[in-house]
This record gives sequence, structure tokens and C-alpha cells, in this order.
Amino acid sequence: MNSNTFLQDLAVVMMVAGLVTVILHQFKQPVVLGYILAGLIIGPHTPPFALIHDQNSIRTLADLGVILLMFTLGLQFNLRTLRNLGATAFVAASIEILTMVWLGYQIGRLFGWSKMDALFLGAMLCITSTTIIIKTFGELGLLKEPFAKMVTGISLMEDMIGITLTAVLSGIAMTGTLELHAVGQTAGKAVIFLSTVLVVGLLFVPPLFRYIARFKSAETLLVVALGLCFGTSLLALNLGFSIALGAFLIGVIIGEARESGQLNVLMEPLRDMFIAVFFVSVGLMINPRLLLDYLVPTLVVSAAVIAGKMLSFTFGTLAAGNSLRNSLRVGTSLLPIGELSLIIAALGVSLNVTSDFLYPIAVCVSAITMLATPYLIRHSDSLINWVERILPARVTDYLELYGRWTQRLAAGQSSNLARQLARKWVWQMGLNIALVTGLFLVATALADRVTSWWPSAPTWIGGARGVMWIGIGLLALPCLIATVRKLQALAMLLAEISVTPALAGKNTTAIRGLITNVVLIAGTAVLVLWLLVVSAPILPPWPWLLVPLAIVALLTVVFWRRFIQIHAKAQFSLRETLAQSPALPEETAQPLSTILQNAQLEVSVIADGSRSVGRLIRELELRTTTGASIVAIERAGTNLVNPGPDEELRAGDRLFLLGTRDQIAQARAVLQTRV
Repeated sequence: MNSNTFLQDLAVVMMVAGLVTVILHQFKQPVVLGYILAGLIIGPHTPPFALIHDQNSIRTLADLGVILLMFTLGLQFNLRTLRNLGATAFVAASIEILTMVWLGYQIGRLFGWSKMDALFLGAMLCITSTTIIIKTFGELGLLKEPFAKMVTGISLMEDMIGITLTAVLSGIAMTGTLELHAVGQTAGKAVIFLSTVLVVGLLFVPPLFRYIARFKSAETLLVVALGLCFGTSLLALNLGFSIALGAFLIGVIIGEARESGQLNVLMEPLRDMFIAVFFVSVGLMINPRLLLDYLVPTLVVSAAVIAGKMLSFTFGTLAAGNSLRNSLRVGTSLLPIGELSLIIAALGVSLNVTSDFLYPIAVCVSAITMLATPYLIRHSDSLINWVERILPARVTDYLELYGRWTQRLAAGQSSNLARQLARKWVWQMGLNIALVTGLFLVATALADRVTSWWPSAPTWIGGARGVMWIGIGLLALPCLIATVRKLQALAMLLAEISVTPALAGKNTTAIRGLITNVVLIAGTAVLVLWLLVVSAPILPPWPWLLVPLAIVALLTVVFWRRFIQIHAKAQFSLRETLAQSPALPEETAQPLSTILQNAQLEVSVIADGSRSVGRLIRELELRTTTGASIVAIERAGTNLVNPGPDEELRAGDRLFLLGTRDQIAQARAVLQTRV
């Protein structure tokens, strides 16, 4: 690649993108649309001549844009927000995705397109752009509205399902089949990969960033985050998944660290540059002639997206027990298809499984829905009022009764302690099995390389594969032992529930013991069989298999209690990470007159042993809970004026608190509370 040509192409991309977006800003249109339009202007299909000489270099930068886009999207993905929304996010997102995939597939087949074109069209239409929605809400001042949190949670759930769908589509495209077992196998691998990376990452990454934060170096924080981002993307690629999946996952993990707020600010300019290049590269691939030839399908698909998403999201939110007004607000907000849809479209092009016309159609539909979204959100109240007027009173009454019933159901759900325990243990066993499976899948992917690196490994232990099996087996032992223990507890619980003294009389204890042993033995046998199946690619041949089995069995017996302690500590660390306060954006500054009215400035010293020692300012949520603000910190002879939300408090700090007398008193109580 000629450096002068590359620099010239990059200069053209950024200059034209900047000019077009400035013009679109004047008309209050999304900047993403400007980037795509800039790519169309400088692309090879726009006369009189192409301004870009080496499109491959631009596409390489666009791949970086995809990684950084999905990474920052993951940083904004809050697991606690999703957990709080729970049923609403899952039900609404699932109904919409199933509806739009089916609708897109049917439209594609109606126009006579191939099954793969129709399938990718459905996948592109089902994903809503979280970035565009958040930007639109910010421009319209709706981010603090109650329904906006619901919209954000649903779009985040949709992104998560969409990332998994991307992995499934990759498998379908590579196998060239739509068979159910192939889809199920790919989806299963994706779920195992997701759960393994998430759990392992949540155990190790947040503590790593807590350690790095001690250096007080933004540069170190950014470089380590980017290293993890590209490393996880490479791991996903080597395991047969997309780079977008790896970047998104590590973003989600780092987003649970308390330093994620600072990292998001550091990433913003880097992300914006490469995202601009990505969307410009999208425009480079648009052939206006193809758009004219497929004008009717483009308009039909756009209309189907707007109508289908409005109806499916409204119905899904209603089904989750929300009010008609909030459901309609959600339905009119979650319309635009954007970055993830275009990534899916680009995936089809890169794998050579979709036709040339599908990509430009996806871009045009994305542009149309982007343009329509702000107008529909602005006029949503008029639409909601019209729907409420035309609906019969009996229907609205039924919907209100249904909403109350679902709320009561949620309030009284899981009142039975035994069912709660059983469900909890089943989930824990499933997660442990998924982690073990993920470890052996990674080992399988690396087996050939390890064998080539270490050809002289001792044959009596099964060679390099035998050593790998022992190593992965030892890593998996804490999870396997925990699974057996949970299985034993579940068996005892089932026996206790199913056999009562009223039914069994004096044989109650014997029958319960029999049921417990049968369930435990059967479950353990299934677990061992599953372990042999997933580890089969790296199992050494008979009779060398006996040596690794004997080594792992011996270590299991000797270090049984130690493995139990390791799993318990890991479980506690994971819960502690997920229990941390979510990263909050820096609070909006209030008018000076409001702050100074009846305000006082007082000093509070952080005592050693206070619960605020070692915590970030934003973690205390002082202004939110008390109304007082920390306006300065005096520490070891230095002064920090207007400290940021990511400043860590230390023992001996003199905090200058601004607020009313009552607010400062409440803030002192919070700051001086002992651990």
C-alpha cells in the first residue's frame, strides 16, 4: 500500500465527510446519514471519476471502525439496567425480532430473491440502532423520560440477541444450509462462547482495571482497554465468530468496571473518527444505478420496517404488562435500523452469500428510517391520542386489567422458597457446564497449533493433546465439583418435595435417600458423558487416556476442598462486580443562582475506616442522595478544584462540601459511615 495514496484517500474521506455532515447539521439530520452520503459522493459509482484510489485500505480502517463501534456499544450496555427491565426487554425484543425476521424473509421471497438473500434481509431489518435512538432522544431532550429507559433497555437486549444472530448467520453462510440442527449447533456454540467470555471476563477484568487506576494514567487505561478489545476480537475470529462479537463482549465486561465512565470519554474521539470511516465505506459500496432498479423493493421494505416495528414493539411491550401509552411510545421510538444492520449486510457481502443489490437496499432503508424516526417521536403524542380515541372503551379496560394482573403476578412470583432454590441451582449448574464447554472449545481450536509447537511432548501422557486435556481439566474442576455439589443439593430438595410423610409413612427417609442417590448418580453420569463428548477432539487415544484420567482424578481427591474454595471465591467476586453501582454520566451543571441560593461551604475530613475510602465520587451518588456537592479536595498539600466523578477518595482527604445546612449534614453522615 503506497503511503501517499493512503494519506490522500484518508484526507478525501475525512474532508468530504466533514463538509457533508456540517451541511446536514444545518437541517438537523443524523450525522450517520452524512457519512453514507459522503461515501456515495466519492465512491467509484459516482461520475465523473472516483476520488478514492485504494478502497481496500479504507475498508481495513472500516473494520477498525466496526471493532471500536461495537466496543463502545458494549461499554454502554448495562447488565443491571437489563436485569431491572427483565421481562419487558426480553419479551418485546424477542417478539420484534421474530416478527421482523419472518416479515423480511417473506418480502424477500415475494420478490423472488434467494433464501440466503431473504434470510439476511430479515436479520438486517430486526435490529434497531441504539446509537441513533440515544442521539435522537438527546437532541429532543427525552433521555430522562420514564419510557426512554424502557426503550434503551429493549434496544440493548435487541443488540445482544442481534450479536448472537450474527454468529448464527456466519455459521449458516459457511455451511450453506438452513437446516435446523446446523442453526441450533451454531447458536449453542455462540451461547457457550458468550457465557464463558462474560463470566471469565467479569472475574478478572474489573480487578485489573482497579489495579491500573492506581497509576492515574489515562493513557495506560486506554491502551490496556484497546489491547483487550483487539485481543478478544482476534479470539472470536479464530473461533469462527465475528470480530464484532468479540469487541462487543469485552466492551460489556469493561463496562462493569467502575473506570468505564472515564474510558468512555477517552474512547469517544477515537471511536468517532473510525466510525466515520466505516459509514463512508458503506457509502462507497452503493451503486445508484442498482438503487433505481430496486426502487420499489426499497420503498416496500422501508414501509414494512416502520409498520412492522411499530406494531411488534407495541404488542411486545403490552404483553409484558406495560400501559398502552408507554407501549405506543416505545413502538414509535424503536424504528431506525443502523450500524449493526449494516454490519450484518456487510457480513453477507464478505462471505459472498448475498446478491449485489441487497447491501445498497439495506443502506437506503437505514437512511429512510433514520430520517423518519425524529418526526415520528415528535408527533408520537398525537398518534397516541388518536389511537386512544378510536379504541373501544372495553379494549382499553381489558388492557388496564391485564397490566394490573401482570404486575401482581410479578410481585407474587417465586414466593415458594423451594422453587426459588431449585431454579437458582439449575441456572448455576447450567452456567458451570457452559463455562467448562467453552474451555474445551477453545482448547479444541488451539489443539493443532499446540501440537505443532510441541511435537516432542511425552507420548506416555498422550502427547501435547494429553497435556492440554489435563490443563483444561484442572481449570474446569472447580466448576465441575460445584456442579456435582449443586446436583446433590437439588436431588435432596426434589426428594424432600416429592416424598412426604403423609404418603410414604415410615419409609419416608429410605425413599428420599433412594431418590437422592438415583438423581445424583444419573446426573453425574450425564455430566461425565457430556465432558467426554466436548473434550473428544483433544482426548488422547487408548491406552494413554488412562494417564490423564488418573492424574485428574488424583488431584480431584487431594484438592477437593481447595477447588470448592476457589469456586466460592470466584462466585463471590462475580456477585461483587455485578453489585457495584452503575457508571453514571457526569451530572449536568445547575444554574449558578440556584446553587448559591441558601448554600454554604463546609469542610469534612475522610476518616480512616470510613466506607467512602477507596470509592469514586460517582459511586457515592452524593448529589443524587443528599443534594450536596464536592467542589474541591485538599490532599497532602495539593488542591483538586471541581474534582471529576472518577476521582477516588482517600483517608485524610479534606472535602469542601457545597449545599444547604441539611444537605451538608446528610452528606457528612454518608461520608463518615464506618465500614
